[in-house]
Amino acid sequence: MTQLKPILSHLDALPSTPGKFKPDKTSPYHRLSRLHPSLSPRLTLWSFFVLFLVILFLFCSPPSATTAVSNTAVNGGKRRNLHTAAVLGPSLGPNWENRVWASARPTSKAGLSILVTGAVGFVGTHVSISLKKRGDGVVGLDNFNSYYDTGLKKARNSLLQKAGIFVVEGDINDAALLQKLFETAKFTHVMHLAAQAGVRYAMKNPMSYIHSNVNGFVNLLEICKSTNPQPIVVWASSSSVYGLNSKVPFSEKDRTDQPASLYAATKKAGEEIAHTYNHIYGLSITGLRFFTVYGPWGRPDMAYYFFTKDILRGKEIKIYEGVDHGTVARDFTYIDDVVKGCLAALDTAKKSTGSGGKKRGAAQFRIYNLGNTTPVPIGRLVSILEKLLMVKAKKKVIQMPRNGDVPFTHANISLAQKELGYKPTTDLETGLKKFVKWYVGYYGSKKKSSAW
Repeated sequence: MTQLKPILSHLDALPSTPGKFKPDKTSPYHRLSRLHPSLSPRLTLWSFFVLFLVILFLFCSPPSATTAVSNTAVNGGKRRNLHTAAVLGPSLGPNWENRVWASARPTSKAGLSILVTGAVGFVGTHVSISLKKRGDGVVGLDNFNSYYDTGLKKARNSLLQKAGIFVVEGDINDAALLQKLFETAKFTHVMHLAAQAGVRYAMKNPMSYIHSNVNGFVNLLEICKSTNPQPIVVWASSSSVYGLNSKVPFSEKDRTDQPASLYAATKKAGEEIAHTYNHIYGLSITGLRFFTVYGPWGRPDMAYYFFTKDILRGKEIKIYEGVDHGTVARDFTYIDDVVKGCLAALDTAKKSTGSGGKKRGAAQFRIYNLGNTTPVPIGRLVSILEKLLMVKAKKKVIQMPRNGDVPFTHANISLAQKELGYKPTTDLETGLKKFVKWYVGYYGSKKKSSAW
């Protein structure tokens, strides 16, 4: 509308009745009107006709870069422009603001109001439902990207809908969308789980990691630090930040400056970015380093998931071994244990100290390992799956390629135990039994969204 101001100001100078208009004798209009007596009314008609066309053009044209917020949301490889906050409503469906407000409203007196990013992801779905069940208000945000099967994400979204959780389809890089969400619902907390996951995929699409894990995180923190009052932020880092560290078990005090993959590097960058926003703006931030989370509704790119798929199909599976036939092991952590750690981090977090983007005092900054502290060799993982599936796997042992994977992970969880009361209780065989039961039920049933 700012483009119309010069035209509208000119129209304001015209009289409401044509007969009272007396042009300046020095004006071009006056000089032209003296050329011929009949020219003045013709020019008047043509002027209004041209003016009408100009106004019509301006109203019908899309907003330009100078008059609109041209944030681009990446959604499953497709791009969607949100020019202004005013057009967000139609793009998200009817009455979306009311749905956000209702979903964010706690049902218990002590309940929190939480924005969960990456809500239709594996951890995001479980965390969101657990929060909702205990009486918190929850709004999800996810771009439903196509890194893995979007059908699985849509099925998770059906679970969230049944639980009364509204998920906004959008990208964390979309500043206009985030701003509108925070204006609509007064979130007390943000559980930031949105990220480009996977170690190996970074070799194919490195920019997706920068887009989500760095740019997206900064964009979210920018909104949070300017919100008044500032929300508390809990976010997902990764055990991958320990990289080439050879000291075990991995402790939060260990060095994390030798990442083995781009994914790990972006997560390490996220920790440093989080510290900066905590230090400058007073945001209360807690980072959680997840260790190989598994369970029902998991990620298809994880070894336990595609091993199950290939074993059932009679396909050969590749088992990595380290240098000199060294054992490759992972600290597998069951999803229910991780969820408890996430909720504990939210509940024990202290309030942010900033206001209007200005720090008022020292703010809380924490980093915790969330693992099972019991590394299991990959060969043992396969043996358990063979037992549960009652199928002998076709195995091929190969040298671990240089793709960013590390030979082992092992969490020291003493800090989380002390400060969060975190205590994992599910061993790998018990957890895999639950996963296999879900997997067979999900892929063997036409009504996939009913299996929880």
